Amino acid sequence: MATLSFQGGTLVLYEVDQSARVPEVFQWIKGRWRCEAYHYAHLRLWLKQAHVRDQVPRWQTLALTIHDPRQPHTYQREALTAWKRADQRGSIVLPTGAGKTFVAIQAIAQVARSTLIIAPTIDLLHQWYSRLSHAFDTAIGVYYGGEKLIHPITVTTYHSAGDLIADMGDQFRLIIYDEVHHLPAPQWGETALMSPAPSRLGLTATYPEASDGRWPIEQLIGPIVYSQRIEDLVGKQLANYRTERLRVNLTHDERAVYERDYAVYADFFRSRQLQKTHGRDWLKELMRLSSFERDARRAWLARQRLQRLLSSCAAKLDLLDQLLREYIDEQVLIFTELNETAYLISERYLIPALTHHTKAAERKTILARFQERQYRAIVTSRVLNEGVDVPEAKIAIVLGGTSAAREYIQRLGRVLRKVGNRHAVLFEVIVRDTLDEGKAQRRRPRSTSGKSDVNG
Repeated sequence: MATLSFQGGTLVLYEVDQSARVPEVFQWIKGRWRCEAYHYAHLRLWLKQAHVRDQVPRWQTLALTIHDPRQPHTYQREALTAWKRADQRGSIVLPTGAGKTFVAIQAIAQVARSTLIIAPTIDLLHQWYSRLSHAFDTAIGVYYGGEKLIHPITVTTYHSAGDLIADMGDQFRLIIYDEVHHLPAPQWGETALMSPAPSRLGLTATYPEASDGRWPIEQLIGPIVYSQRIEDLVGKQLANYRTERLRVNLTHDERAVYERDYAVYADFFRSRQLQKTHGRDWLKELMRLSSFERDARRAWLARQRLQRLLSSCAAKLDLLDQLLREYIDEQVLIFTELNETAYLISERYLIPALTHHTKAAERKTILARFQERQYRAIVTSRVLNEGVDVPEAKIAIVLGGTSAAREYIQRLGRVLRKVGNRHAVLFEVIVRDTLDEGKAQRRRPRSTSGKSDVNG
């Protein structure tokens, strides 16, 4: 009898010869009809009609009870209903602090089948492990470089998911991608192609406007089935907030250095018309050219000097000093663009710095002590942009960053978790008449610009 089986991220038809009529997704490879495993959901009807024995599902039915007295908010119920109507396939877009993990736990309980959760970092893997363990009061598997323990509900990382799915992808009916905007990257998207899971859920606060990689999220997970903006939840499920742009000036000497390096940088990319020829990838092209072309190298080094200058100029550090004094009783998050600026601020104010160099154990200790108010401030480059829970922080100070609106929303989200009636404030410190202003304008999303926006 013809059968369909899962094999290393693919579906393979057995006892079906090359002359047979099969769906177009199949290709004849090494004497078998084969296709990527993610087609499984759309093949199930054909399997029944063609009387093909389906040997793919190896997932378990789970008897789950949620040990959490909280009831879903109206918007969370609406999100789950929309996902169910879309055949349990698609992405839910909610602001940071709006309870995406809680929605996912409800979805796992509804599906009641073996589930794989994929998180972007080990920190988030452990965070998911803790939330799931408390929610279901059952053993939760973890699969990453330091530990490989499989249970019907398992958490892994984007880095480790490929190996797990290749070996055991047929054991999970539901696959959940946390921070799903990472998925289109070539090295991650293949994990979704390799999984036969018919139920798929993407979670993010910053859904990409255009595909950032080889595959669109809609192809891998399904369309956006539900979304809410920050403004819709502020004052209810999220803290009230305001944003303030504070502008500072370079000193006379700093301005002279800035103008000299900017001339070198701007003259090159304008003469080569990089933005016209390479669009939003023009900076990648400059970096590529800098590896072998002298003038491009000079322009690239000039840009790096500009970044360092704007990140840690005297006026920004003076203003940071004023804000830390003004909010001496508040928990403060300080965001920079460069690691070296984070370390400079850490040394200057004797506060911990979190960068990608910070080991997992040290990072966990720093965040725990921050939550316990042993530390009143943390400075970071991009480590805290997404995922990590820091509900006590209500003041964010952005001294530098990219021009991406996604990064802005992520940083704002770090202070939006509702704690009583406390208000949140995000200060964006910008150097006048520099690249800082253009970056700040591009990264400010229209949906949040209507809040109290004060120019200092």
